[in-house]
Amino acid sequence: MSTLPPLPTPPAAGGDAGKPVDVSKRILPPNPKAAAIVALGFTLVLYLVELLDVILPGDFTHGGILSRQASGIDGVLWAPLLHAGWSHLFSNTVPVLVFSFLAMAAGIGRWAVVTAIIWAVSGLGVWLVGPANAYTVGASGLAFGWLAYLLVRGIFHRSFGQIVVAVVLLGVWSGMLWGLLPGNPGISWQGHLFGALAGVLAAWLTSRGERTKARKVEPGNLGA
Repeated sequence: MSTLPPLPTPPAAGGDAGKPVDVSKRILPPNPKAAAIVALGFTLVLYLVELLDVILPGDFTHGGILSRQASGIDGVLWAPLLHAGWSHLFSNTVPVLVFSFLAMAAGIGRWAVVTAIIWAVSGLGVWLVGPANAYTVGASGLAFGWLAYLLVRGIFHRSFGQIVVAVVLLGVWSGMLWGLLPGNPGISWQGHLFGALAGVLAAWLTSRGERTKARKVEPGNLGA
């Protein structure tokens, strides 16, 4: 097979001619409308689940995470979709909407990967060290994970714009940091802490994958 020279890079909109767009440094989703639909759709699912919990017999919170019980590990799958009443859901709504939307800056597919990491790691962390004889539910673990992801991705990507956004988010939602500490009855600091750690892990893994992919597609690395 013959080796062909790389095709010229088309000029980026609003950028210098021939300069490729670094998707890893995006601040807003490339398709804001689609990202907004996904964020609203996920939030709508949370409201529908809570409505069904009110209408149907039984208590959906029993589908949450029951720590260190074999019968409660399946709650890792369901806990983020369940809430302990409307006030619990209301308190999570704005963070879920804002953080999930901004976390789609690298695309909906990347957001799905990041969300899966946060969902699994935060849930397993709660199952391992959460309070005994209590069900843990709520999407706040996801919210903390998305926030942590947004806070550290700029550092991993060396993006000044993303770091500025992180500072703004930290200023607006600085009160959430208290949720990482024990001492608040009825609040799962374990879910918040492991959600935040999972967000950092997701940022590191995805940024590492992007750097590896970038090295592979460099013109000098195109194989014969």
